[in-house]
Amino acid sequence: MTPSQLRAFHLVAESGSFSAAARDSGLSQPNLSGQVTALEKAYGIRLFDRRGRSVVPTETGRQLQGITSRLFAVQDEAQALLEGEQSLTRGHLRIAADSAHHVVSIMAALRKRSVSLTFALSIDNSAIVLERLLRHEADVAVMAKSISDPRLHAIRLRADRLVLFVPAGHALAKRRSAPLAALADQELVLRERGSITREVLEQAMAAADIRPRSIVDVQTREGVREAVAAGFGVGAIFASELGDDRRFRPVAVSDADLAVAEYAVCLQERRRTALVRAFMDEAARAAL
Repeated sequence: MTPSQLRAFHLVAESGSFSAAARDSGLSQPNLSGQVTALEKAYGIRLFDRRGRSVVPTETGRQLQGITSRLFAVQDEAQALLEGEQSLTRGHLRIAADSAHHVVSIMAALRKRSVSLTFALSIDNSAIVLERLLRHEADVAVMAKSISDPRLHAIRLRADRLVLFVPAGHALAKRRSAPLAALADQELVLRERGSITREVLEQAMAAADIRPRSIVDVQTREGVREAVAAGFGVGAIFASELGDDRRFRPVAVSDADLAVAEYAVCLQERRRTALVRAFMDEAARAAL
């Protein structure tokens, strides 16, 4: 095993293909391919599954990517320390978030500091966002989930609250607020398990012994909105995300604490690397 082999593997794993890794790193594709092949042959293992022009790490490759992410993060941190880096010039930041709503303003602030910065933003529920961060598949995360974990560093961005929303013609549409009991025997449209909106609402209903008639699982926030608009049931959403959509009427829950908060999160071990530090600094400035 050589440092160049590990670097080649890491570049390909991060980029998702040999051609993209060559383009991003300035190295030749045959060079990267040869380094990865030599590493695989040295240990008699397969690190990638080839799928057309793209590659996906095998289980061993995924575990190795977690190690190389930590390895090269420490190297970047050492370089930033020795160079006394105070400003950003270039880089690629991987962001996992449970909603684009709370993260794009931070990305825009970073882009103003350097137009050479690039971003990869993945949107999933809070459970998957946290998993991606802990597996070193994301550099930073923004999510509505407070985690007490010594491995993590978090900044509270803003407070929010869950509200119900219904189509304009729904029986609850004429009410600005309603007790949680109004959901008894209602059809609900909620994100999949792992979503903080579903977690908060289900905990409140369980505490009050309230049972809906049925729950329709939808994978995305946009899908929930369209299902509610089509009359499949009552939805739940962060108040800040409902927006001015005339198809819907918000209904506040009058007798249950549905307060939530959004957090910017990174791994403690990576908080001093240049890009992660810059993101968390901008998050702190944006906090309300």
